[in-house]
Amino acid sequence: MSLSRRQVTSAAVAAVPLAFAATGTARAGGRHRRTLYIAGDSTAAQKYADAAPETGWGMALPFFLRRDLEVANHAVNGRSSKSFVDEGRLETILSAVRPGDLLLIQFAHNDEKATDPSRYTEPWSTYQQHLRLYVDGARARGARPVLATPVERRRFDAAGVAVPSHGEYPAAMRALARRERVALLDVQALSLALWQELGAEETKKYFNWTPAEQDNTHFNPPGAIAVARLVARELLRTRVLAPRDVRRLDGEVPEAWITWPEATA
Repeated sequence: MSLSRRQVTSAAVAAVPLAFAATGTARAGGRHRRTLYIAGDSTAAQKYADAAPETGWGMALPFFLRRDLEVANHAVNGRSSKSFVDEGRLETILSAVRPGDLLLIQFAHNDEKATDPSRYTEPWSTYQQHLRLYVDGARARGARPVLATPVERRRFDAAGVAVPSHGEYPAAMRALARRERVALLDVQALSLALWQELGAEETKKYFNWTPAEQDNTHFNPPGAIAVARLVARELLRTRVLAPRDVRRLDGEVPEAWITWPEATA
């Protein structure tokens, strides 16, 4: 692992206040436009034309944020909190973040894969240890980390009750957020409640689900828009963003606004 807790912690304590003081401050050549970086997995990631209609919620998030708050979506299919670091993807983000930026961190889907040592983390030890690298790395650079519990899969029991699928990972993230005093977006709890409200049949319209390929993990445009709306509402509720930073929280976001660019070589 190229980053260590010691490396990112040494500057973190002194840098934490910068995450707040630098927001909206003037810079040479004009006002610093904040960027919201996303580190995560396939549920949030940018999808391309060959994957349509599969849609990551990160693709829909900009529709709920003011235009001058840029979203830099670094989420990648199949990554865990560990493999994202091991592949140098966290370093790429940390080399770009500036004081006042935000780093939104959502992992667990692939951390849960105990048969894959390149991705697996244990909730109460290595999962939390890796998440701290994101938190400390952002703070050391004057950016603000934001933890987001993993969005729930579509899973119902025989009685039609939405069933949680992430085991101890959401609880481990919540505990870390409390201990490290990091803003927490409880997307797991909110999405589980939304799937319960919609019911087993209606939720099929929100996932990349067909009778032939019953994908209960990844979203289509309506699902991505619904989850992005939850994320934006949580960013406001936790005061990570101010009311002026968000829009359309109760308004329509047409599916046609979602586009899938051609993949680049």
